[in-house]
Amino acid sequence: MITVINKLILLVSLLWISDIKVESNSPTTISGKVTDAAEKDAPLIFATVVLYRDGKLITGTETDLDGNFMIADVQPGTYDFEASYVGFATQKIQGVVVKAGRNNVVNFSLSSDQIILSGIEVKAFRIPLIEFDNTTQGSTVTAEKIRNLPTKNVNEITARSAGISSRDGGDISIRGSRANETDYFLDGVRVTGNLIPQSEIQGKKGKENNKTKKDQEVKIIEPTSEPEINTESYDAIVENRFVSPLDEALSTFSLDVDKAAYANVRRFINNGKKPPVDAVRIEEMINYFEYSYPAPKGDDIIAVSTTFTDCPWNEDMQLLHLGLQSKKIDFKDLPNSNIVFLIDVSGSMNSSNKLPLVISSFKLLLDQLRPEDRVAIVTYAGRAGVALPSTPASEKQKIIEGLDRLSAGGSTAGAEGIVTAYEIAVQNFIKDGNNRVVLATDGDFNVGISDNKSLETLIEEKRKTGVFLSVLGFGMGNYKDSKMQILADKGNGNHAYIDDMQEARKVLVSEFGGTMYTLAKDVKFQIEFNPESVQYYRLVGYENRMLAKEDFNDDTKDAGELGMGHQMTAIYEIITKGKEVDKKSNVDELKYQKISKSNENQPFANELGTIKFRYKAPDSDVSKKWEQVISIDSQKISKSNSDVQFSTAVAFAGLLLRNSGSVHDKDYEDMIELADNARGTDKDGYRAEFIRLMKTTKALHSKGLSAVGN
Repeated sequence: MITVINKLILLVSLLWISDIKVESNSPTTISGKVTDAAEKDAPLIFATVVLYRDGKLITGTETDLDGNFMIADVQPGTYDFEASYVGFATQKIQGVVVKAGRNNVVNFSLSSDQIILSGIEVKAFRIPLIEFDNTTQGSTVTAEKIRNLPTKNVNEITARSAGISSRDGGDISIRGSRANETDYFLDGVRVTGNLIPQSEIQGKKGKENNKTKKDQEVKIIEPTSEPEINTESYDAIVENRFVSPLDEALSTFSLDVDKAAYANVRRFINNGKKPPVDAVRIEEMINYFEYSYPAPKGDDIIAVSTTFTDCPWNEDMQLLHLGLQSKKIDFKDLPNSNIVFLIDVSGSMNSSNKLPLVISSFKLLLDQLRPEDRVAIVTYAGRAGVALPSTPASEKQKIIEGLDRLSAGGSTAGAEGIVTAYEIAVQNFIKDGNNRVVLATDGDFNVGISDNKSLETLIEEKRKTGVFLSVLGFGMGNYKDSKMQILADKGNGNHAYIDDMQEARKVLVSEFGGTMYTLAKDVKFQIEFNPESVQYYRLVGYENRMLAKEDFNDDTKDAGELGMGHQMTAIYEIITKGKEVDKKSNVDELKYQKISKSNENQPFANELGTIKFRYKAPDSDVSKKWEQVISIDSQKISKSNSDVQFSTAVAFAGLLLRNSGSVHDKDYEDMIELADNARGTDKDGYRAEFIRLMKTTKALHSKGLSAVGN
C-alpha cells in the first residue's frame, strides 16, 4: 500500500515539475472577446481593450473582425481591464490575476447605453444589418475616408499595442481584404482588394487624359507616398495696425523664439508653391537665423540692443530694431534632464518624412544627453501606451531599440498621449532639473479631445506640473500648424518644424540648449513710445503674441519661454512726428488728448521710448523687471551691421509673402539685394539658402502662382 502511495506522490510531483517547466517556457498572453450583450453576443469590431496596473496604463489593443483580441508578452501580476466602444457603456474588470506561461482569457459583454455630454443626451443608434423594406443600398466612400481608416495595410493588424510592430515577418489575410476577394468603386472606378488607385488620391486630373490602354493602367499608391489633398490648417493672422502713442502709448507682447514658420515656408517654396498667407509668421522667419547680438553682462540673463534706422520697403517710415540675446551656460553645468519622448504613431504618420524622420531625429537628440539624464517613450494612436519606461540615457542601446520598434497605424488620440506623457514626467520629476515632454506629431488629432479650445484648456492645466514642452512638427498635406501653436504657446514650450535631417540637426544639436533648457518663463515685453518723437507705430509680426497692457504686470498671465542661448528679434515700423503721411488711424482725431498731452513729454525729446522686460525663473511664480531707454538717434540701413540688415531683409520677405500693404513701390529684387549684401560670415550657409529661396519665390511670383490653400 505504501509503495502505491509513494508512486502516486512521485507521479504528481513529476507532473507539477513539468507544469512549472511548461509555464516558464511558454509566453504569457491575454486574450478574449468583446461582444454586444443585447445582440446575442454579436462581436464588436475594433472595440478598445486597455490594461492597467496599479492605476497606470500599461498597454492596449483593438478587437479584430470577430471581436477577438490578444495582448502578448505580458508580465505576470494583478491587472485591471477596461473595454470600451462608441455607443456602449464601458466595462471594467478589476483584480484579474495574470499567471505566467499561460493564455489568460478575459471576455467582455458590453451593453448599449445613453451617453450624457455636457448636458446633451446622445442615444446610441445602430443601423440594421438588413433593411427588409429597402431593395437596394449604396454609399459613396471617398479616398479621404479610406485613407483615414485605422489601417492602410492588412499586415498592420499584427500590431498588438500602440506603436509596436509585429516581428512575425509573415503576411496575414483578413476576411474581406485579400486581393480579388472584394470589389468596390471610387466614383465609378473599380478598386480591387485593399489598395487605392494613385489616380484617386491625386484627384481627377489623370482621368481627362486616359485615352490609351497604357494610360488606363491603375497605379498603386505606395505606403510612404504623400497625398496631394491638402487639409493643412493655420490660425488666421490679422496684421497689427498702426496706432498713435497718444491713444495707445504702450505696446505689449509675449516673447516668441519659435522658428517653425520659416522651415514650413521653405518646404512650400522648395515644392514650387507659394505658402498660404497664414503660414507666414514673420517673427518666426526672422528668429530662425543666428545673429551676433551682444551677450548679457554679469548676472544679467539677457541683453537687448536697439537700432533706429530707415525702412527699406517704405520711404515714409523708419524702423526700430530690437535684438535680444539670452545667457549661454556650459553644458556640464546644466541640470539633469527627465525627458519623455511623446511620439504620434497613428496612420497619418505613415510616410518617409514623418515617423522614420521622427525616429532618426530623436536618435540625434539622444546623442546630446548625458549618462545621468533619463528618457521615456510614450506613443499614441487609437490609445496611448508606454513603449519604454523612464530609462537612464547611459542605456542608449535600449532606448534606440525602443525607437526602432515603432510603426504607424490607427487613429490619433493625441490628448490621451499628452496626459500619459505628463504623468510619466511627473512620476520621474527631478527637483531643480529639466523636466520636459518632447512631442513629435503632424498635429492631426481625431480621437478624444481634438478641438483647439479643449486642447488649450488641457495643456494649460498640464503646465502647472512644472513640466515644460517642446513641440516638433513633421509632414505635409495634413499638417495641423494651428494645434502645434496652441500646444507650444500654452504649454510653456517652443515649436519647431522638421522637414529633413538637416533641420533636425539644427534644432536638436546646434540649438540643443535653446530647444531643451528653459532659462526664463513668462517673458513679456512692453514699450512705451514717446508721442513727441513717434506719430504712429506698428509691430511687424507677433500678431498671435499680443497682450493687453495690464498683462505686463500680472504674474498670472502666461507668456513665452526663453531658452539657453536663445535670440529674439522684433521690428517696429515707425512714422516719426511731423512726417506728412496718409492718416493711419481709422478714427477721428481726438480733441482733448491732443491738448492735454501736447507738452507732456518734452523733457524726453531725445528718447524714442522706453523698453521694459519682465520674466520669471523656471521654478518661480514671481517675475523680475528690467528696462532700458531707446535713443532717437538714427542711422542709414546701409550703415547698420549685417545682423540688422539681414533680419530686416527677412522681415521684408515676410511682408511680401503676406501681400502686406506696408510695402510701397518695392519688390523681391530690392529685398534680395538687401539680404545679399548682409550675408556676413554665414558659416552654416543658412543666409545663402534664404537668398536662393527668395529668388525661387520671385520666379513663382512672376508666374502668378497662387498660394496653397488660398
